[in-house]
Amino acid sequence: MSTTHEEITAGARGRTAALGLRELIDARIHMPFPFRSSPHESKAAAGVGEWLDAWGLTGEPGVAVMISRTRPAQLASYTSPTVDCDVLQIVANQIAYQFVFDDRAEELGRRRPDRLLPLLCESIEILRDGRRPTTALGAALADLYRQVRERCTPAQAARWASTSREYVHGLLYEAVAQSRPSPPRIGLVTSIRSLTAGVEPFYPLYEAAQNRDLIPEELHHPVMRRLRRLSVDAAVWTADLFSAAKEQRTGETINLALAHRYARRCSLPAAVVSAVGQINAAIREFEQLHAEFARQLSPSGTGYVEGMTGWISGCYHWSRTVPRYAEAAAAPALP
Repeated sequence: MSTTHEEITAGARGRTAALGLRELIDARIHMPFPFRSSPHESKAAAGVGEWLDAWGLTGEPGVAVMISRTRPAQLASYTSPTVDCDVLQIVANQIAYQFVFDDRAEELGRRRPDRLLPLLCESIEILRDGRRPTTALGAALADLYRQVRERCTPAQAARWASTSREYVHGLLYEAVAQSRPSPPRIGLVTSIRSLTAGVEPFYPLYEAAQNRDLIPEELHHPVMRRLRRLSVDAAVWTADLFSAAKEQRTGETINLALAHRYARRCSLPAAVVSAVGQINAAIREFEQLHAEFARQLSPSGTGYVEGMTGWISGCYHWSRTVPRYAEAAAAPALP
């Protein structure tokens, strides 16, 4: 795929009067990182189907259709274009699992957050205590954890499990926030979204993909921690832009663009423009910090940060074309 961001935005600016919401996003967003995809994408897609089938998830109501509309292997390919085939397969399996898990949690917790507790507690016990699963989703998670432990060092696998537990907790926070009579404020939305993004659990896999382990002083450097936070936020907030029309229709509130809409009491296009400004600020801060920090990075550290930029760019390019967010193409950019 050779289309550049500049070609996309130039075309959008040439049709300002007829902008759709997707074109409005393309015209406004600052995306300095190029589009890349993995040569192993088709193999990963086949592997995802086999893995979901093996754990009985494809046969559950709505899962097969959802997977065809979300294309987890494509998202893995776009976010993780340089990793080897084995790591890419774990990334793709994990993305597919999180889509299934997230939709199940949303279905259960929409009206009563307490209905989520058995699902979430099983996941925490698998990740924290190595408990044996009792459900198909739990069995899939246990197998995914096995794949991670086989590919990663014990320390990397522990970081994967820790950040995965944060993701699980975030889904309960989201359900509680959505059960409130009034939409939550922007600050609360971004705090919850940083957890439910589910992006940070992938970063230990990028540690494992390097030729040498990152030294602790590099991995835990304050600038590296800030880069991780900015990359997660920029990636998931960008996906929020494209999912906003769908989530507005279904009554969701944990979405950056919708949070701007409720806070400003404005149209969805105006809210999207405000959210793009927040995203652009995060991406520019990431660029600046990375430029200043790059000279201190080892080759493994450089590869690790490339994993972060992959999520920023990959989420953008995946979100703008994936069928799950097709409403962004049809939604008008003018109120």
